Amino acid sequence: MKTLKFKTNINCSGCIRSVTPFLNGEKEIAHWEVDTVNPDKILTVSTDTLTADEVEEVVKKAGYKAEKI
Repeated sequence: MKTLKFKTNINCSGCIRSVTPFLNGEKEIAHWEVDTVNPDKILTVSTDTLTADEVEEVVKKAGYKAEKI
């Protein structure tokens, strides 16, 4: 299992509600969370198989930005 971290624009509980179906719908994501207290709104994703680009694409489909850090 690898952990990927991204700087995002997911900054509130409403944003998290919007992105949840997309991240939960990706069966290769074992766990994810967003630290909205951090100024960079850090998304942490645990996955065995997805690349950073693939996770960024899932977030983009939800209408948000994610940049690997």
